Order: sequence, then C-alpha cells, then structure tokens
Amino acid sequence: MSAHSFNELARGLRFPEGPVAMPDGSVIVTEMFAHRLTRIQADGTTQTVAEMQGGPNGLAVGPDGHLYVCNNGNAFTPIEFGDMLLPGDVDMNLYIGGRIQKVDMKTGNVIDLYTECDGVALRAPNDLVFDAHGGFWFTDHGLRSHDRADRTAIYYAKADGSLIRQVVAPVDSPNGIGLSPDGSTLYWAETHTGRVFQRTISAPGELAPASMIDPSVVLCGLPGLQLLDSLAVDGDGNVCVATLVNGGVTVIAPEGHVREFVATDDRLTTNVCFGGADLRTAYITLSSTGRLVSMTWPYNGLALNH
Repeated sequence: MSAHSFNELARGLRFPEGPVAMPDGSVIVTEMFAHRLTRIQADGTTQTVAEMQGGPNGLAVGPDGHLYVCNNGNAFTPIEFGDMLLPGDVDMNLYIGGRIQKVDMKTGNVIDLYTECDGVALRAPNDLVFDAHGGFWFTDHGLRSHDRADRTAIYYAKADGSLIRQVVAPVDSPNGIGLSPDGSTLYWAETHTGRVFQRTISAPGELAPASMIDPSVVLCGLPGLQLLDSLAVDGDGNVCVATLVNGGVTVIAPEGHVREFVATDDRLTTNVCFGGADLRTAYITLSSTGRLVSMTWPYNGLALNH
C-alpha cells in the first residue's frame, strides 16, 4: 500500500463516475444518482452538461467530439448510509432499460444510440473505451436483486449507430474496460469475482479465440473481498482498477502482478482517468462521499484515442 497526496477538486456530487479529462483542464463526470453529466472546472466550480433519465455510468469522448454514455437505466437504488451514498439492488419500478447514449456537449442534447443487440435488450451498460478505428468496446454489468443476477456480455459497437455485436459471453458483472497502449489487448474487470480479464484483439471488434479453461485469459485475481469497478490503462501498460471495499486503485502490471495499491479514504473508489499537460495527473472518483480528487500519478499517463 502506498501513501499519496490528494487534491480535492469537488464535493457534493451524487455518486460521481466516468471521469473524462478535457483539454481545457476541466473534468466531466457522470452523476449516477443525479441523472446528469457535470463539468468540474479547475477552480472547483461545476456546470451541468446534460440531464438524462436513468443512471449515467461510464463516459468517453468519441471520434466526432461528442460524449458517449453507458446508461444503466437505474440499475442501482440509492441508499443513504450515514454520510455515504451507496448503490443498492435494482428497483424494477424505477428501471427504464439500459442504453448507450450520445450527448452533444454544446447543446446538452441526448440521443439513444443503442438499446439492444440482435433483438436482446441491453441490461445495464457500465463502461466503454474507444479504439483507434472509431469503434468502442463496452461492458453490460447486468441487474442484481436479492435472489438473482444477470450473466451478460462484452460488446463492440460503432459510434455512428451502424453496428453492435456481442463479442464475449457469458461474463459475470463486467465493469471497467480498457485497451493496452498498443491497442492489441482488451482488458475488463468483473466486479464480484475480483478478476481482471485479458484477451488478444485480432481485428477491430474481434478477439482471438480462447478456451474456456485457458488460465491466461485472467490477468490477475485479487484475494479476499475486493470488488472491482472501472479501470484505466496507463502509459506503462499498468491496468489501474478502482477497487471497492478496501477503497483505492490497484495497479496491475501487464505481466499480471500487483505493483501497488493506491489507497484513498473512500471505500467506493470507482474510477480513474489521466490528464494534465504531461498526462501524469490522475483524476479519481470517490463515489460514496461524492468527491472528485486528483493526484500525481507515479507512472506514465496515456492519452485516449479520441
């Protein structure tokens, strides 16, 4: 475990997720329980970018300069626990269905890009990452209730709405997703198994075949009760996965060992992204306490494809 200094940029957010560092120094986050996208300026002031129904979760900038949102459709019920805000099981009376949405940052206009794949409804899209070809990979976390949970899939889609395909299934509670610096490897984290998976990309939107009993598809599995949330890959190829319960970011080397654990003071540390002039500033969402913080990242950062 490593001790690091954090700079608080904003507080009072309603379960922030999906941070995106912008060229002007601001950071755009989703507020899952406020049903909006929020821009946080360097001085801490906030501005609503867009409002939407459902639960905005993962966020990325696409090749057209618009924002792309994984909307889980209210897959989680907010629970107040002391001064913390926690995600509970789905309330089907509030659930509106999962979707991938496109948002115009200038106007705040929101459109549904995908709500299904081959006639099967998306359940709770969670996180996404664009490749160099303008398409994006995304996870569908699925729905959980007191007595059942979905098994879902990893998808690939095009930003213009012309293609969506299921690539990996079944998977259990897939959450964060990312690409290696050279774009040849896809990583994703499963929340409840505490594992990060890896697969070789053979072509845009396609993965090389792998056996269901091939142990090499697991990059790393964490012991004990460590639940995995979203992730980012840094410039040294480390898979930096936000880790719940113990609260922090687990830095996993591309060879599969844990390099270090960057502890925060929030048990629901949910996401990380890189920005700043040298990409060495990590922006981290501390969701149960509603904060966005930053720190100097001890490894090289990595620019996203768009």
